[in-house]
Amino acid sequence: MTAASTVPDSAGRKTLADLTGGWRQRELWGHLGWQDIRQRYRRSVLGPVWITISMAVTAVALGILYAGLFGVPLETLLPHVLVGFIVWAFISGCINEGAEVFIANEGLIKHLPSPISVHVYRLVWRQALFFAHNLIVYAVMLFVFPQPLKWTALAVIPAILLLVVNGVWVALLFGIVSTRFRDLTPITQSIVQLMFFLTPIVWIYDDLINSPNPSVAERARLAEFNPFLHFLEIVRAPMLGQDQLLRHWIVVLAITVVGWALTLFVMRRYRARVAYWV
Repeated sequence: MTAASTVPDSAGRKTLADLTGGWRQRELWGHLGWQDIRQRYRRSVLGPVWITISMAVTAVALGILYAGLFGVPLETLLPHVLVGFIVWAFISGCINEGAEVFIANEGLIKHLPSPISVHVYRLVWRQALFFAHNLIVYAVMLFVFPQPLKWTALAVIPAILLLVVNGVWVALLFGIVSTRFRDLTPITQSIVQLMFFLTPIVWIYDDLINSPNPSVAERARLAEFNPFLHFLEIVRAPMLGQDQLLRHWIVVLAITVVGWALTLFVMRRYRARVAYWV
């Protein structure tokens, strides 16, 4: 076997070793992720509860506004918006912070010999803690606006696991590419902000699809090409007691496989250069 043919295999093994080695250091990144939250709200009376309050106020305000604009009952739209905000906060956090994950940890990467995946696991763990805090709003919403939850609501567990798995590859991929090309970070943040309005968070997809106006219904169908729609629905539907649609799961699983394949390819080629790019 030639030296050239062994290089890709060696790079592949190092990539897998980085991912598994980072996972084994979960006590480290778990502690750092929790400390990130504590540091952000140091000397605050309510601490991380501010995360929940801020998100709840925004979601309720937009829910009331769009309920009036679309003529949808508040008890229908507000739960839709609240759960949409909770899921979107996790997705957007993984993308926006993922684009800066290695740049923000420049000091640790240069002085702490550890797998680069540690910083990504730390980021996703932090976003998962934010998600857990925001579930307080969901619990309050269920008390005010009870939902017809069924046993199918348990599907939210694998749905959240899929969100986390995708959050890891997204942060890894965006983090590596944005570290090399710094202009991609503001571009990514602008696209995420735009996608918030193109994703059915403050509007109900099915209502527009069934609109008596054929022009509106035709344009609404374009949302099927929005990958965020499918990630949102596999979590929101069971949390609101709605029926699951197989196509959302198929799209999410396909994106998961393709996303991880692309990320492993990029890590295999450029993982070792991250320390020089930061």
